[in-house]
Amino acid sequence: MTPDPFTRQTIVQLLSNMSDGKEIRSYLQRFSEVDQSRFAIIKIGGAILSEQFEETASALAFLHTVGLTPIVLHGGGPQLDATLKERGIKTKKIDGLRVTDDAILDAARDVFIGENIKFVEAVRAHGVSAHSLTTGAIEADYLDKEKYGFVGEPTNIRLGLIRSIVSSGAIPVLTCLGLAPGGQLVNVNADSATRALVHALQPMKIIFLAGVGGLLDEQGALIHSINLASDYEELMAQDWVKGGMRLKLQEIKRLLDDAPLSSSVSITTPSGLVRELFTHGGSGTLIRRGENIHRFDAKDRVDQARTAALIESGFGRKLKKDWWAGLDLSAAYISETYRAGAFLSRIGPSSGRRGMGGAVGDFDYLDKFAVLEDARGEGLARTVWRRFTAEHPAFFWRSRTDNGFNAFYGAEADGSVRRGPWTVFWKGETDIARIAGVIDQVAAMAPSFEGEE
Repeated sequence: MTPDPFTRQTIVQLLSNMSDGKEIRSYLQRFSEVDQSRFAIIKIGGAILSEQFEETASALAFLHTVGLTPIVLHGGGPQLDATLKERGIKTKKIDGLRVTDDAILDAARDVFIGENIKFVEAVRAHGVSAHSLTTGAIEADYLDKEKYGFVGEPTNIRLGLIRSIVSSGAIPVLTCLGLAPGGQLVNVNADSATRALVHALQPMKIIFLAGVGGLLDEQGALIHSINLASDYEELMAQDWVKGGMRLKLQEIKRLLDDAPLSSSVSITTPSGLVRELFTHGGSGTLIRRGENIHRFDAKDRVDQARTAALIESGFGRKLKKDWWAGLDLSAAYISETYRAGAFLSRIGPSSGRRGMGGAVGDFDYLDKFAVLEDARGEGLARTVWRRFTAEHPAFFWRSRTDNGFNAFYGAEADGSVRRGPWTVFWKGETDIARIAGVIDQVAAMAPSFEGEE
């Protein structure tokens, strides 16, 4: 079922009203350009189906309405536990896998197929097409029949079957059942099934719908983004990263190592899925393989042409010809592909740099913080920000008051003041008299771009 153009336009307009319209359209265009069998794999846990059934069906129907078709895989662990208890069947796990005999396999088949059909009907109730794929899409072999019984390890994904459903305009909904040689049904671990799908489809997005809505830090606050290239080893060394979170990070790294560099993993709630997909701020935890962030302490180590291209593209303006020559760089933090970067100066009497500090003394000034449009929303900007703010805890910067990035700046800054067309921000400084002096100085600096006053 192809969405009606008027309906799609109406939905896009509603999305635009909840955030920056340019931002929404950029994501929608990006997702629409990829083959829809590679747009997204969405993994839904059994607990989500049990506790947020309608919200999940509604979120998937919404994606279909704007012309996007995810591949959906669901589990059913809590439901299977309940059914086994009702039938008086005892179960055990080895290495986290449920040992599956004939009776447990019969129960798993009944539960998984039943949950699948019920969920597909719920999606269809929203007026969009969905198709059950309870068996046949995942080919598997016995993991270790003597040890685990009827537990399968995926060996092949029948892409033709999945792509045929997507081409028909329907959302394929798979469950964790595989077919072993000879047509024997086997129980497949959800993580193994997800990994096999990612390997076969190489999707742009991998989405885990979870009740918590993301990974939490030591204080229980949501971690908005993780750049595995720069964050993984540090996270895994933390005492508070343990148990389920540790296993989840290891599994996600394994998934992304087997996916294109442009792929990402999002962990969010069903109700937060739309905001996570279509806004830079998101609503959950975004994880990418990412890029290393390099620090440069001298201009001659920085690629001038790539720096200018990054800043001009990020700001949508042409730099003045003398900007680079006049930049007295103290430190630059740039992603390895020059898709995001922060450029800092030390200003004041002792440095001899522009804008003599007078009574306020020296201060760190963030001259430019730039992110390419195609890098926004993937957490790269936040990774650069975290890196340089850890090494420069106190600094000042300014931004045009109409800059759409000011929401991010406002959330990160300790304070801000408007001065004419500028908003001056500061972080880490507490001396009020010093802050007032620096604000006046920063607001009076000459603009860097052509055509600015």
